[in-house]
Amino acid sequence: MQSRTQIQYAKIGVLSLAHMFNDLYSNYLPQLFPFLVVLSPGFTATRATILVSAFTFTSSMVQPLFGYFLDRKGKRWLVHVGTLWMAVLLSLTGWVDNYWLMVFLAALAGLGTAAFHPQASTMVNVLSGDYKAVMLSFFVAFGNVGFALGPLLLVPLFEAYGLRATAVTVIPGFLVAVLLYFFAPGNTELSGPVPEFSAVIQSLKSSTRELAAIIGVIAIRSLSYSGMLAILPLYFKSQNLSNIAASHLLTIMLFAGAVGGLLGGFLSDYYGRKQLIVGSLLLSSPLFFAFFYTQGALSMIFLALAGATLLSSFSVTVVAAQEAIPDNKALAAGLTMGFAGGIGGLAVILIGRIGDRWGLAAAIFVLFLLPLAAGLVALLMKGRPAARLQRQG
Repeated sequence: MQSRTQIQYAKIGVLSLAHMFNDLYSNYLPQLFPFLVVLSPGFTATRATILVSAFTFTSSMVQPLFGYFLDRKGKRWLVHVGTLWMAVLLSLTGWVDNYWLMVFLAALAGLGTAAFHPQASTMVNVLSGDYKAVMLSFFVAFGNVGFALGPLLLVPLFEAYGLRATAVTVIPGFLVAVLLYFFAPGNTELSGPVPEFSAVIQSLKSSTRELAAIIGVIAIRSLSYSGMLAILPLYFKSQNLSNIAASHLLTIMLFAGAVGGLLGGFLSDYYGRKQLIVGSLLLSSPLFFAFFYTQGALSMIFLALAGATLLSSFSVTVVAAQEAIPDNKALAAGLTMGFAGGIGGLAVILIGRIGDRWGLAAAIFVLFLLPLAAGLVALLMKGRPAARLQRQG
């Protein structure tokens, strides 16, 4: 077994590539919305957000359970089976005509990413040596690239061949599952002390206030992020923007978010987790409003900067939770990438109701204010010395 202080770049690379495709599937359903509006006149913003919430509920709220059991005994197979499970179920969504059956498929598909994320992020944490935030930021950045590829690849596919083309989208999931089966790290590389349930409870109790602040930040940020992914395609459609042009705008925001996530990992190591989280979220809201009230190239620049600041704290909040409960890393990942994100994802239905009742522009206005609220909640987080200073010490 290799030393825990060494960074195992090849295996982190495999996991990051798998994360890219996993999150491409996680941003799958919103790419159907512009086409469902045309095919189903009764498809409203509320119905769109219910679909997103069904996927989010199972993909997120179940993650802490996976995280707890993975802390007790790693389950390597969950990363490749989970990815394939999600790919198969989402590839069926374009073939069903019943809305509630589509909701059911979305909920089942979410279990795949719920299985993948705690195990994969724990693998990355263990394989990252003394540069956990930096390496996790690469892992998360690949996921954000996957989110960005969703509109870039899927919208033209559905535009050209219709929603029946969802069937071919199972192919990347199958290939990634095969890659993970052969190259993901084995359980022996992840071995460590097995936490007892009583120890887990004590760990959570001792860190309740810190975890509550982190979970609050992630929940609000997730509500803003998930809401934008669901509402922006509908808003662009209502403004007579073509599906392709709208997909390009979303791609700009998400690719910039991937770059921001990378920078966020480095900056948080240098200046501190709390400082990065607070500062980036407080900047995000003004930049989103600047995008909304400007036009042309300037508007796209503001959108890119807003996406970068919003997502720059994504990996940092996960690492902050893992530092708060260091003996339960998979549980921490499940609480942050799963439970906290799930709370925000479920609340997206309220944003859909706002859009149906007061207009999509009103819903977007609320979504753009939320990062500011998350930044204020982040002020309640515990301040820790920057990782750079801890390494020097």
